[in-house]
Amino acid sequence: MKKALLVPIAILTAILVLSLWNGAAMESRTSRWRDQIHRAGVMADAGDWLEAETALAKSYTDWSTCQTYLHIVMEHDAVDDAEAMYRRAMAFAAAEEPSEFRAEIADLSDQLRLLSEMEQCSIKNIL
Repeated sequence: MKKALLVPIAILTAILVLSLWNGAAMESRTSRWRDQIHRAGVMADAGDWLEAETALAKSYTDWSTCQTYLHIVMEHDAVDDAEAMYRRAMAFAAAEEPSEFRAEIADLSDQLRLLSEMEQCSIKNIL
């Protein structure tokens, strides 16, 4: 192999490794947020709205700590949509609106799944 090819191959390898790492990191984060949201939903179903609000607020705080990273690696519209869903879910929890809250956290959970899916190494994302 020629020495001239080593640098481009090393760069491509580094990009591949970082892409795979990013996909795994996003899967881990979004899975954690989805679990937190699910717990908030369980608490709301049990009628414990204060605990549901607290759990959702903790999830939102966790989400907020990753905003810079998310805006670097993700499409801004997708991140902004999830942000808006978090805020609506918190408003519905504060108002103790069970049907709206359930619908919003279901949408939020699905949006977080899509965020993770967008970063996975798959033929769908490559093409």
